[in-house]
Amino acid sequence: MAKLKSDSELSKDKRKQTLKRIFAYIRPYRGYVILSLLLAAVTVVLTLLVPILIGNGVDQILGKGQVDFSGLRRTILLIAAAVLITALSHWLMNVLNNKLTYLIVRDLREQAFRHIHVLPLSYLDSHPSGDLISRVVTDAEQFSDGLLLGFTQLFTGVLTLLGTIGFMLSLQPLMALIVILFTPLSFLVARFISDHSFIYFKKQSGSRGSLTNLTNEMLGNLKVVQLFGYEDASTEDFDARNQELAENSLRATFYSSLTNPSTRFLNTLIYNGVVIAGCLLCFLFPWKGVYLSIGRLTSLLTYVKKYSQPFNEIADVLTEFQNALASAGRVFEMIESDSEPVDAEDAVSISHAEGRITIDHVDFSYVPEKPLIEDLSIDAAPGKRIAIVGPTGCGKTTLINLLMRFYDVNSGYIAMDGEDIRHIRRSSLRENYGMVLQDTWLKSGTIRENICYGKPDATEEEMITAAKKAHAHSFIMRMPEGYDTIIEENAGNLSAGQKQLICIARVMLDLPPVLILDEATSSIDTRTEIRIQKAFDEMMKGRTSFIVAHRLSTIRNADTILVMKDGNIIEQGSHETLLAKGGFYSHLYQSQFEKS
Repeated sequence: MAKLKSDSELSKDKRKQTLKRIFAYIRPYRGYVILSLLLAAVTVVLTLLVPILIGNGVDQILGKGQVDFSGLRRTILLIAAAVLITALSHWLMNVLNNKLTYLIVRDLREQAFRHIHVLPLSYLDSHPSGDLISRVVTDAEQFSDGLLLGFTQLFTGVLTLLGTIGFMLSLQPLMALIVILFTPLSFLVARFISDHSFIYFKKQSGSRGSLTNLTNEMLGNLKVVQLFGYEDASTEDFDARNQELAENSLRATFYSSLTNPSTRFLNTLIYNGVVIAGCLLCFLFPWKGVYLSIGRLTSLLTYVKKYSQPFNEIADVLTEFQNALASAGRVFEMIESDSEPVDAEDAVSISHAEGRITIDHVDFSYVPEKPLIEDLSIDAAPGKRIAIVGPTGCGKTTLINLLMRFYDVNSGYIAMDGEDIRHIRRSSLRENYGMVLQDTWLKSGTIRENICYGKPDATEEEMITAAKKAHAHSFIMRMPEGYDTIIEENAGNLSAGQKQLICIARVMLDLPPVLILDEATSSIDTRTEIRIQKAFDEMMKGRTSFIVAHRLSTIRNADTILVMKDGNIIEQGSHETLLAKGGFYSHLYQSQFEKS
């Protein structure tokens, strides 16, 4: 019970913070909100005017012993006009609320997507991509549904409550006060239920994100799943997460579904009580000031009924809004997570770097208690080829991340052309790097768009020249639409080697002063690799190059080979020098050519 109370208190604070953020998104569109409120007021006033007119019509039929056709005709025309204007204003209000909602959610999604671009790599490494997708897409959609319901029903519901109170007080103050006195019961019940439903709606959103992540992971690697016969195990994992989502959804739905029947029950009791009281006032106490005509009693009972309806609508809104708040909270959590440290005020831009890279006594670790790179020093002069080799987990990829400043060093410094990279704008720093990774990435679009990704204004001739240098032109021309061939999802219509050749062509098109080749030829056959190596030789002339390789035969022409082990450089020198030493590098090299 204490745990539940604690969760409830935390959820209240969470909701308050989330509401403040939502109001901040609404503020730029306050003009739409004001106009929506005015339309809601028109709708409510005219809707509430109709019962008065109907009551007058009843009295015109029964009040004088004969029908007042002239007055009745006028009343009917007024009712028809009120209904038509109400319908028009209600339609305009719905159109406006839809636009307002989708503008707010559009802004939320845009900010979330933009924030993803500035999230540090450490955040992306520690949060599943499927969960992030769920926050940007599904949770934003859930928030949209709740927000739209709030704008559509909350405004009219609150105004209807205020309006009906006013009309009831004008008709019979005593009975109106009886109705009002019972009002807090409905609010208390709705609040109690919404407090509990919010907790489970939040759990539901988290479970949905977990399930989305697993589905995304399985679809992206289905071949591997089938290859290792992991279908049954992945299905069990899916079933477990799906069951967790189902249980949290059922609990959230259970609590939320209690709201409407509970408030309806209370409101029915109030309505019946008013009916009995009204009959007593009409027939047992017929003195002036208390007596109600049949028409006025009809109007009053209509208002009592209308007075109860907003409670049901507001209860539905509050229930749905708990889901919306829980979903919005997950999006805000991501948006408000720390982004990459802002560039220093005195940070400079380097437009034409020479490419001298200095790494001076650098220490780095992802986790403080587990040192990875210790006292690392490298000096890479322009035009030099630096190869980095070593066993898995020795720090090769980490070093690349430090060069690109995806992570900052713990101590020491890395400099480009003598300038500490922490004093260089990230965008400027990364413009001076060209990168070809082992894990290829191609965006959905044409081959042309992918090659020109880093240089959208490239000419046709430049693009084709880059593709020819990467030995990609021939296979591209054999594709159905050549350079205009659409790359399917996950580039399923290309082989692994073809994808890598396109990535190489992308770098060839816009050659920066520093190149990073991380197993860049790992998916290419030996014959093509030889041709690519020649293209790389041409590409690397006059440029500083860092080459990460497991196949040591590909780095024999490197100017310097750095042999890393446990975050330290244990050997350094040319291919021939290191072989002659007979050390760790020599052992690695010879092991790749040992007979089975």
